[in-house]
Amino acid sequence: MHTTMPQPFCSWRSQAFRGLFFQVLVASLIIGLVLYLVHNTRLNMTARGIQSGWDFLLGGSGFDIGESLFSYDAAEPYWKAYLIGFSNTLRVALLGIVLTTVLGTLIGIGRLSRNALVRGLCLCYIEFFRNIPVLLQLLMWYLLLTEVLPSSSDPLALGPLFLSKGGLNFPIPIWSDGYLLAGAGLAVGLAAVCYQRQRAQRSGALARRFSALQALGTVLAAGLVGWLLGGAPCAMQLPQQGAFAIENGGALSPEFLAVLLGLTVYTAAFVAELVRAGILSVSHGQSEAALALGLGRMQSMRLVTLPQALQVIIPPLSNQYLNLTKNSSLAVAVGYPDVVSIANTAINQTGRAVECIALVMLVYLSTSLLTSLGMNWYNRRAEIRER
Repeated sequence: MHTTMPQPFCSWRSQAFRGLFFQVLVASLIIGLVLYLVHNTRLNMTARGIQSGWDFLLGGSGFDIGESLFSYDAAEPYWKAYLIGFSNTLRVALLGIVLTTVLGTLIGIGRLSRNALVRGLCLCYIEFFRNIPVLLQLLMWYLLLTEVLPSSSDPLALGPLFLSKGGLNFPIPIWSDGYLLAGAGLAVGLAAVCYQRQRAQRSGALARRFSALQALGTVLAAGLVGWLLGGAPCAMQLPQQGAFAIENGGALSPEFLAVLLGLTVYTAAFVAELVRAGILSVSHGQSEAALALGLGRMQSMRLVTLPQALQVIIPPLSNQYLNLTKNSSLAVAVGYPDVVSIANTAINQTGRAVECIALVMLVYLSTSLLTSLGMNWYNRRAEIRER
């Protein structure tokens, strides 16, 4: 009986050795190319008298930031200015993703409505907003917010809200220790839901798993208990109309609103089509079986159709989230102080173009990778496992 002798690993006939060799070779070539480009760039910058290095991050920026979640002074260093810009980018991206998901899902379901008027309105929304460049939409919203709305001295009152050319002013709670207990209650409720789900998965008791509404109710109830134990604080700081502007309360600038609205309505048009395609990919027999079991149309959509449609929706939905985050770099066109705006100002003041652009690239690369990791994790969680 003839047998093939195993090849030693270091032999060229070994497939594993050849694979490892070519991988190391390609990696070495890429690293060498990058080092050559970096060295060549530094030589050219030195020959032209262009300064380089990262020491400028420790120096005072000398400029103020008009909108930020944290206090910032012109005497503070550039690295903190970049953090402020990153937080502004993250704020509009995260809130935009949430609003886009809700709006896109509703419009996608509306495209399949039995009501012709609802279908037509959803179709008009999709075809209008997805066929206009997002930059033009940002400018459109910004012009509407700064030209059409009344001035801050005569704002449009919507209950406790004030809407004007100065932005949207809204009430904010006055901080007290009771909110710490409310937050602790929410954390305890979330931990209880996670523990119950893991326990149900180990035991295979699918019937004892919380539904989404039950889980949300548990978390909110725990937060409510913590809020009551903390004295039920409810004092609010209300916005008030001053002589020249709206005072007190919280405020969203017209720049932030323009970026948020533009990115949300634009990306939601694409998400709506993803949702519609995902729903149509589910066999019609599934919804017929759900109706035969006595489920209503909304119950059938929520419990039967959408969970199966997620297999088709989630992968391209991740791309739309990435596009929304990267499109937030267009906020510089309307004066919103995101990380790109901070980088442009730093370039004009320091001349460190390579370093500033590298920081912006690092910000968008890291946020995109984190978004991809999160969506891949959710995609694995949403998989329907057959027995």
